[in-house]
Amino acid sequence: MPTILVLNSSVSGDASVSKILIDEAVRNLSRANPGATVIQRDLGANPVPHLTGANVAGVRGEPKSDEERAARALSDELIAELRAADTIVIGAPMYNFSIPTGLRSWFDYVLRAGETFSYSEARPQGLITGKRVIVVESRGGLYSEGPANVMDFQEPYLRTLLGFIGLTDITFIHAEKIGFGPEAREAALASAKQALATAA
Repeated sequence: MPTILVLNSSVSGDASVSKILIDEAVRNLSRANPGATVIQRDLGANPVPHLTGANVAGVRGEPKSDEERAARALSDELIAELRAADTIVIGAPMYNFSIPTGLRSWFDYVLRAGETFSYSEARPQGLITGKRVIVVESRGGLYSEGPANVMDFQEPYLRTLLGFIGLTDITFIHAEKIGFGPEAREAALASAKQALATAA
């Protein structure tokens, strides 16, 4: 049976547009894949700890202290979930033109040399391959086109991080202009839900 890894990163809870759309995506994927296993990570409600001087060696070195060993154990757990998944669904609201810090911390723990990527003389090589990624991006304004496009540090950043570990089959779903009022928000939700139905 297929496995779906779901990453929510909004700190707005059930009111979050990205969470509403992630729930819709999971329903669509579950209908298309009966019996699928769904792994849920709410990085907004239960964020991954930021890397600090006290724990960074757990991810980027050889752990020796209790904090470093705890960081290594969490990194191992997150990477195992990533490896087990056939499809990864990411809810990524735009915060200050980029991604929430909870999602950034998740990447800090899963981008690990020798586990999700390797170095070579030619270039780094992603080791997490053959998986599909659906990213839901909610945005208060219009950033996929027009003059504000140059301020979109969200989608290029996510594409780069995912590609670095070998995830290149990525579908981006946009819910934009949700800050323009209730009608614009509903229109954005409807458009994104239609795109999700097609993606599933």
